[in-house]
Amino acid sequence: MTDPILVLDDARLSLDGNAGRVDILRGITFDVARGETVGLVGPSGSGKSSLLMLIGGLERATGGRVSVLGRDLGPMGEDALARFRRDNMGVVFQSFHLIPTMTALENVATPLELAGAPDAFERAEAELAAVGLASRAHHYPAQMSGGEQQRTALARAAAPRPAILLADEPTGNLDGPTGEAIMGLLFGLRDRHGATLILVTHAPELAARCDRTVRLEDGRLAGTPAASAARDAAARDEGRGARPDALTAAAE
Repeated sequence: MTDPILVLDDARLSLDGNAGRVDILRGITFDVARGETVGLVGPSGSGKSSLLMLIGGLERATGGRVSVLGRDLGPMGEDALARFRRDNMGVVFQSFHLIPTMTALENVATPLELAGAPDAFERAEAELAAVGLASRAHHYPAQMSGGEQQRTALARAAAPRPAILLADEPTGNLDGPTGEAIMGLLFGLRDRHGATLILVTHAPELAARCDRTVRLEDGRLAGTPAASAARDAAARDEGRGARPDALTAAAE
């Protein structure tokens, strides 16, 4: 693979809970090329969202290495990570995460202002127009539908022209037609800005639109011997009526 924008080398994530230490990601190794679209798929609890958080520097790997745009995220402090995300990544969450006391225009302009863009509001207006929300620029999140809020979140993620767009189940809280429209906009933003797109999804039709899919099973890449053994063990446990560890099940 030439010119990788993302490199994961034996990336691991473990969390300490009431029941003890839980291994969420158990050694993930793969590269993503610049401009590629990658879908992260797999059953609930397999580690998809946790992997996306590692890529975005929102969780720290407890082992291995995560490198984005040639920068190893491991040694970076919290402030440096925040600046790196601001300058290079756009993140879209399932739950929108808009600032409720700001209008759509202000929500989209905020990351641009933080980056010191002198034309923050002009660019924010252009991004809202690109997602069909020019007439809703001065409305607050509570005055917008779920689909309109997600479109605002897309505009906010795309406005700084990030090298990487990360999306965590961006259609999960939306009905079918609205979700399809959002995904059309997301891929359109990717095409318009040339960003690399990495998204978590349960939807087969959405994964099929990606250049490549990466499937996780029990915190490992599917197809590895360890992942296959874990899947077989889980199937046996399910047959015996065993209950999965709650913390592992929550680590989507």
